Amino acid sequence: MICYNCGCRLTEHDFCTGCGVDVSGYKKIMYMSNRLYNDGLEKAAVRDLSGAIVSLKQSLKFNKNNIDARNLLGLVYFETGEAISALGQWVISKNLRPNKNIADDYIDMLQSNQTRLDSLNQTIKKYNQALLYCYQDSQDLAVIQLKKVLSDNPKYVRAHQLLALLYMNGEEWEKAQKELQKCNQIDRGSTTTLRYLKEVENMLMPEEVARNLPKKKNAEQVVRYQSGNETIIQPINVKESKGASTLLNVGLGVIIGIAIACFLILPGRIQSVKADINKELRVVSEQSDAKTATIDELEQKVQKLTEENTTLTEAVAAYEGAGGNSTVTDGLMMAVEIYLENPEDIETIASYLETVETEEGQEEDSEEKSEAFVALYDKLVELLGDRLVKYYYDAGYENYRAEQYEVAIPSLRRAYQYDNTKVEALFYLGNSYHRSGDDTQAKEIFAEVIDNFPDTEFATRAETAMAEINNAD
Repeated sequence: MICYNCGCRLTEHDFCTGCGVDVSGYKKIMYMSNRLYNDGLEKAAVRDLSGAIVSLKQSLKFNKNNIDARNLLGLVYFETGEAISALGQWVISKNLRPNKNIADDYIDMLQSNQTRLDSLNQTIKKYNQALLYCYQDSQDLAVIQLKKVLSDNPKYVRAHQLLALLYMNGEEWEKAQKELQKCNQIDRGSTTTLRYLKEVENMLMPEEVARNLPKKKNAEQVVRYQSGNETIIQPINVKESKGASTLLNVGLGVIIGIAIACFLILPGRIQSVKADINKELRVVSEQSDAKTATIDELEQKVQKLTEENTTLTEAVAAYEGAGGNSTVTDGLMMAVEIYLENPEDIETIASYLETVETEEGQEEDSEEKSEAFVALYDKLVELLGDRLVKYYYDAGYENYRAEQYEVAIPSLRRAYQYDNTKVEALFYLGNSYHRSGDDTQAKEIFAEVIDNFPDTEFATRAETAMAEINNAD
């Protein structure tokens, strides 16, 4: 284990022998990450893939640089048919460790076989089309589409589950059970599969019970004996009716009544189960609608993934080669990682870029470090510029409307920083300074509006505001 502060190898002590920093908490975090990785590895070995995914995600929360956990998570995703999610994890792994990383082999394995990659992309399209058919109540078409998906990707667990759900909705319990058993062979720990399987077995149970009921004997044994000239025939075990016998008969009547009620209620129960299945179907469809909206964009990004990955990797390598360390690059690397995982999460990316701006302003780094750092930073801003401008302007203007001027100032400044043609951001920034009492800064901002954006509405408003400030002085 390496010290996070100076890079020296740690010993059994709770402090670094190289720099003296306390590493007791750091060791606990690393141990917990490794423990969760081992737990995920054990679960994956017994094909509890759902449990392995949970453990490996927890491991990465403790240590995002746990390359072994990230590579294994990609393998588990790939085994369940989620090739795109697997590729995303391997790309992040390659960014964190560009050299001597087995993720290179996994990525090459997918990208070297373009036909296979195209086939995997098509299975996602067909799966989403099947969901659309389900939403449109065209279940027969959905079944046909899912069979095509499974012919191309037999290990796609979600497709097996959806096909089983359609069979359950059509009361084809045996077919549903067969699909769920295939799911169970791939992933033995999926709670969704086990829940569906339990429902199928409950619906198949009455038929099994009926087949296994023993036949009743109709013959009754009797005793015959002579009494004088008469032959007496007496059944065996016949007793006179007593109070206990009466209660027994009443109890049997109650049991028979309950059995009859069950047979009468069973059709209603089947309808209730079908309603629950339709509800599950809608939930699955709603959960996938959000992914469907971005799937085309994701497929296009997969094609450009190698180029973007190479660019970012070279920039990171250039910075680290110039003497960069994990403390300085942590904010920027987290922003890059969030962008690769979910480019739409602008709020989280912006929060990490704010820490990057702070780090970028430090003067302790050499000129080479600053150039490499800025190159990677500028590449990310080039990809996100318009969305960052909109995010900061909306946030700043909302706080300005709420008269929270000191809160609005940083957001409006960043909006203009990312787009120096956005005159409204600059004007409201000056107005925020004016209304927060900083007239000196406000006058500078208003002067910049007048100089850079003459003959505009905001220039006129800025001149009026400056006149008010001068008159007040």
